[in-house]
Parts: sequence; structure tokens; C-alpha cells
Amino acid sequence: MKEQAWTKEDIPSLKGQTVIVTGGNSGLGYESVKVLSKRGATVILGSRSMERGQEAYLSIQKENPNADIDVMALDLSDLQSIKTFTDAFKEKYDRLDLLLNNAGVMTTPYGKTKDGFEQQLGINHLGHFALTGQLFETLKKTPNARIVNISSNAHKSGKVNFDNLMFEGGKGYTPMKAYAQSKLANLLFTQELQRKIDENGLDMTVTAAHPGIASTNLMRHIEDKFLYKILGRLLAPMTQGASEGALPGLRAATDPDVQGGEYFGPGGRWEMKGSPIAVSPITKSYDVMDADQLWKISEELTGVTYPLNK
Repeated sequence: MKEQAWTKEDIPSLKGQTVIVTGGNSGLGYESVKVLSKRGATVILGSRSMERGQEAYLSIQKENPNADIDVMALDLSDLQSIKTFTDAFKEKYDRLDLLLNNAGVMTTPYGKTKDGFEQQLGINHLGHFALTGQLFETLKKTPNARIVNISSNAHKSGKVNFDNLMFEGGKGYTPMKAYAQSKLANLLFTQELQRKIDENGLDMTVTAAHPGIASTNLMRHIEDKFLYKILGRLLAPMTQGASEGALPGLRAATDPDVQGGEYFGPGGRWEMKGSPIAVSPITKSYDVMDADQLWKISEELTGVTYPLNK
């Protein structure tokens, strides 16, 4: 794999490829849509708000008039919206080269999704689990398809609490504990899906990435707090913009040398910023029993099973 600093200029031509980016209207997703469309891909920009999605498309089009972007409504907090999105996608497209599971919420107050899931796990993990499963048939028939799950350094403090997965009634809930659990779930899902792909001999790769500390609107739930303001000033030299934060995900998505199950993040100190490199998640993210249990629970909660046979 390339040793010198990897940049978006290293992305090969994506002409003829079809890509989905969830949460493509802002932050890391927006930057990813911009870069992938610039390299020639047809990009489906999944956005909870069609209005914000359209604004993002028009903004990108100003820079790149040839950008082939299709804005489609996708609310990952609503299983029905996910089903509507995947049905509409499959009617229009017969291939899916890349699914970039980027959308997410961070450190929100306790709340539930439309289907009654704790919202951070519900959106960050279960929504993407359901989406990927319903697109799996199309991914399976696309040669060398790739799935990328965006996690976070916060996974390192994560624990999947199977006894109280949803923090029922807010019991034991803290915004960071729930966020860390959801981000560890992203990595357990990555490893389990790659295992299942390998077992069934499918031509597909699943990878994961994290952005380090990137200044995006994901921080909106903590940016007004006093401690964050103090820490924000101290950490400012170690953070990076959304365009840099998107690079680990873009490398995981497009580098031809990437192996299934690899995890990418910034190469600088504490993985906070810097050029994207392969990094190591915590050992817990490889726990086969936890991954298997989470998979089965995710199937039960979402009602989505994966057509894994070749």
C-alpha cells in the first residue's frame, strides 16, 4: 500500500460507477459527494431534508457543472423511509459500486427514533444495517462492490450493553456513552459483514474509517457547553476541516489496495488529524461473539435479513 501521504488526487477515475452517500448534504458527507462526483461517479445524495440536499447539489454544481448527483430522501431514523429509498433506488439503478454509510448523530439528548430505538444506536447503526441489507442484492451483483462504515475514535470507550441496549426510559443514558456504543457497533457490524461475505465467497469488500476530530455540524450538541468551549480552544490546533476529515472514508472507499475489514483514520498524533492511513481499532471491535449477537438483534429489530448466498 502507498507509503507517502494519500490525497484525493490518488482516487482513480470512477466513471461509470454508482455511489450512495448517506448524510450527503453537509459535513463529511457533503465533502465526499463533492470529491466522488468530481472523479466521475454518479452519486446518490441521501438526505433527510430534500431542501438541504438540493442546496448541497446546487453548491457542488457551481464548482463542477458536470457533477452527476441524484438527491433522494433518506431518513435513517425511520425504517419506512429507508425502505422507500431503497425501493426507489432499485427502480432507477441496477448497480451499486459503493455504499458510504456516513450519516450520523453525535451526543444527542436521550430520545427515540420513529421505530422506538434509542436514537444514536438507531440512526448510526440500525438505520445503516437496514439500508445495507436492503441494498445487498444490488451490491452483490456489482463486481468488486464496496461498503464503508464511518465510525469514530469514540468507539474506544464504547461497550455494547446487551442488557440495556436502548437505555430504556433513559436509564444509565449519557450522550457520550450512547454515542460510543453506536460507533463500536459500526465496527462490529463491519467485521461481521466481512466475515459473512468471505464465508459465502462474495465479490465485495467492507471497510471502516473515522475522521479524527473534524469541525462539522455533528458537534452541534456539545459546542455550546462550557467545557467544550474550553477544550475547543485547547484542541483547535489538533482539529481539521470537513474536507480533511472526509479523506479516511474516501481512502477506505476508493483505494484499490484496501483489504476487507481494514480501518482508516488520520495518521497524526492520537489520530486526530493528518493524512489517512490504516489504523487499529480496539480489540473489542473484533469480538466474534458480540458481533454475532449484535447482528441477530439488528435483524430482529429492523426486520431485515441479508441475502448472503452467492
